[in-house]
Amino acid sequence: MSIGNSPESPEDDRNSPAGDRDSIGRALQQGRIAAGLTVDEVSASTRVRIPIVHAIEEDDFSRCGGDVYARGHIRTLARAVGLDPAPLIEQYDADHGGRPAPTPAAPLFEAERIRPEPRRPNWTAAMVAAIVAVVGFVGFTMFNGTETKDGAGAVAEGPAPEKKTTSPTAKPTKTVPQPVPSAIAAVPKDKVTVKLTALGDKSWISAKSSNGKLLFDGLLLEGESKTFQDDERVDLILGNAGAIELFVNGKKIEEKFESGAVERLSYAKGDPEAG
Repeated sequence: MSIGNSPESPEDDRNSPAGDRDSIGRALQQGRIAAGLTVDEVSASTRVRIPIVHAIEEDDFSRCGGDVYARGHIRTLARAVGLDPAPLIEQYDADHGGRPAPTPAAPLFEAERIRPEPRRPNWTAAMVAAIVAVVGFVGFTMFNGTETKDGAGAVAEGPAPEKKTTSPTAKPTKTVPQPVPSAIAAVPKDKVTVKLTALGDKSWISAKSSNGKLLFDGLLLEGESKTFQDDERVDLILGNAGAIELFVNGKKIEEKFESGAVERLSYAKGDPEAG
């Protein structure tokens, strides 16, 4: 079931002055109306505050906080209503003196290369190494001769490795998987439970409880899920309804929503009806 107010009518813009038809604000406003979106819905999906959206549609960019933020808001709003932001950005630059010239990068100073001085041979270290080698060779020769006299051809044998015995009566224990409780069975019957999953695309959603409390308001990315519960009712607004898989009280809603369509839905305990 659908609830809520319909988007602004194109008839509201007939009284606008003719000079605004080719302006940036006029283009964004007409694009929003053509997309069937209200200012509140555009603000919620783009995170641009409602007063700033109204001001931009009236070609007032003073509330944006500077040219950089104004370009960003224009680009975000244009994409939200399905317009190409590039011509609007170019028009804004032409009306406001163009983009500022980039600041030249400071020159990098190349560090002076220091040529290493030639290393002199360390004769002391060489002599010490030679003496150590001679002493080691003499010691190894003496030790090897003594070992040969004491036990020629003797081979040291280590303890035999222990053999692991396996009991013939022992049987491997099988792990019996524990049954996982069903997601539908876990849904409480005294509440309304709504689960939304974004499949194939992202979607802006808004969810409210029966007393008007906002449960969630934001973007649901592809593959993400949200679950909401209330004692009486859950009200939903789906910004891109065709991308949403919807379960109500553990049952999948088979109704097919169109991609890009805005749907206002409300579900209570016992929905959907049996069958």
